[in-house]
Amino acid sequence: MLEESSTESDSELGIRDSGSGARDSDRRQNSTLKIENWRVTTNPLAQHYSRFRVHERLLLTGHSHQAWPDVGFEGQQQAWLDAAEFVDDKWERAAAQAAAVRAGFARIIGDSAENIALGQNTHELVTRWLSALPLLTHRRIVTTDGEFHSIRRQVDRLAEEGIAVVNVPAHPADTLVERLIASLDSHTACVMVSSVLFETAEIVPGLDRLADACRLRGIPLLVDAYHQVNVVPLDLRRAGLDDAFVTGGGYKYCQLGEGNCFLRVPPGTHMRPVLTGWFAEFDALEDGGEGSVAYGAGAAAFGGATYDVTSHYRAAAVFAFHARHELTPERLRAISQHQVGLLKTEFERMDLAPPLAHVEPMPDDRRAGFLAIRTGHAKAVVRLLRDRGVYIDSRRDILRVGPAPYLRDDQLRATIAAIGDVLNPRVAS
Repeated sequence: MLEESSTESDSELGIRDSGSGARDSDRRQNSTLKIENWRVTTNPLAQHYSRFRVHERLLLTGHSHQAWPDVGFEGQQQAWLDAAEFVDDKWERAAAQAAAVRAGFARIIGDSAENIALGQNTHELVTRWLSALPLLTHRRIVTTDGEFHSIRRQVDRLAEEGIAVVNVPAHPADTLVERLIASLDSHTACVMVSSVLFETAEIVPGLDRLADACRLRGIPLLVDAYHQVNVVPLDLRRAGLDDAFVTGGGYKYCQLGEGNCFLRVPPGTHMRPVLTGWFAEFDALEDGGEGSVAYGAGAAAFGGATYDVTSHYRAAAVFAFHARHELTPERLRAISQHQVGLLKTEFERMDLAPPLAHVEPMPDDRRAGFLAIRTGHAKAVVRLLRDRGVYIDSRRDILRVGPAPYLRDDQLRATIAAIGDVLNPRVAS
């Protein structure tokens, strides 16, 4: 267990606490507890993540798998109890949980729940979407070489079947949109691009210009926002993405765990995915099914099939927890910027030789939810740190150090100190 620290954070961040005891009178006077007012023996939010033991472990894979609040365990228990009590009649209650999850995702992207389709993972949703495109006549996909594996692997396989895949270099990110626009032509079936690059956490600017270009040419645009949702505020209207498809999920910054992903479908969309589950015809299920395959309207056309409802019970409980504690995307962004900024400052203070390791350069306001450190020894560093009980991860030659809102400043400093301890010439050799 980490030693308790008496240092105070210099952040101006607010976290609402639901603790008890001596703090109750303080909370009645001012329910928004400032981190800087606490002598950091514990982050006031950490008590709600006790089962993941976040107060005593250095868990900095928050960009990949944040801890789940304890209410998620209660949600999973309720799913089991409902199944035992109601057997096949549980589906009405499960539908209510799914509706809460759609509403939760809609809230954090500034959209309506009716535009949200749910899936177990983004690959499931993206492949349904791809199957609705006219790939037999428009045999060209424009994407980048910086997409996550759920897109990368699938389009690479399509390329083996004769689909022309244009992999635009993702870097430099500040001119990525211009390169994507220049790659569009009349044969392009779709554009697929991330709003935040998963290897480096760099926010891609100018997606509104890409959306405009796609709109003028009638080309569907899919934005993978998985590394943005709930850590960098996203409002589709303000971002100029009203008519874009957007995918993401809850395994990372939403703290929902596995099985909770979404596809945002623009209002007025009429598509008929070839890969289709029977949930997609719920609205027409009583019509007999004669003739062509029936679909629901809009997002309903992307419905799947029978699934394990436990994930939605857990997710609904976590979304409600976030709402109670006012953990909005704006609040979480402020916490994240403080934490990532602290990690960056602590790392640069060690003054390591840049060829050995350096922070991936980008404007601070374009850095999303983790710190990317480039080193030729990334895999070795991750392995050595795991032996010490320090959790970070890597992508190729980049260490990804991802904080989370329940961590203390001294935990962040201890993580950087551990990285510095293994990043030295002896390790490098």
